[in-house]
Amino acid sequence: MHIRIATVRDADAVAAIYAPIVRDTVITFETVVPTPADMAARIGNTLKTFPWLVAEDASGNVIGYAYASQHRKREAYSTSCEVSVYVDWAARGQGIGRKLYEALLPVLIRQNYILALAGITLPNAASIGLHEALGFKYLGTYRNVGYKLGAWLEVGWWERLLAAPEVPPRPLIPFRDLEEALS
Repeated sequence: MHIRIATVRDADAVAAIYAPIVRDTVITFETVVPTPADMAARIGNTLKTFPWLVAEDASGNVIGYAYASQHRKREAYSTSCEVSVYVDWAARGQGIGRKLYEALLPVLIRQNYILALAGITLPNAASIGLHEALGFKYLGTYRNVGYKLGAWLEVGWWERLLAAPEVPPRPLIPFRDLEEALS
């Protein structure tokens, strides 16, 4: 397995991994499957500010991806981010999600983020186990916050402190300014 920075050329593979998750599960609250063009735009836009990584198998096929995104738009939230990881159904249980996060979280630290947050639709023992194994701590649950596939859903929130808060916080470094050093 090889982990690298995503490019817009990965959009077809990323869309293929994500489509059954959108269509058939409550893991994500999206209800319309994004097209490869949608995913290319997301990757391109994300990489301006945040990392987006992909995992490839020995044949070079993308089998998982992880990225960070803005937690909230208001400026005071700027040192916090949300993280997400998705792995192809056929490749689950092989430690791919863990390896992706082990590559993603140090980048966020280099960017001067203080807190990483993860929202997990409940129940999801595998995702909870992954996040807690990587040092995320449970915060609380939004009850009946979403409705999908005929059910009301709950989302649990986990946090991981990435660095000690400083006063004032260090300036954030956009991912595009680190990307060359990480390639």
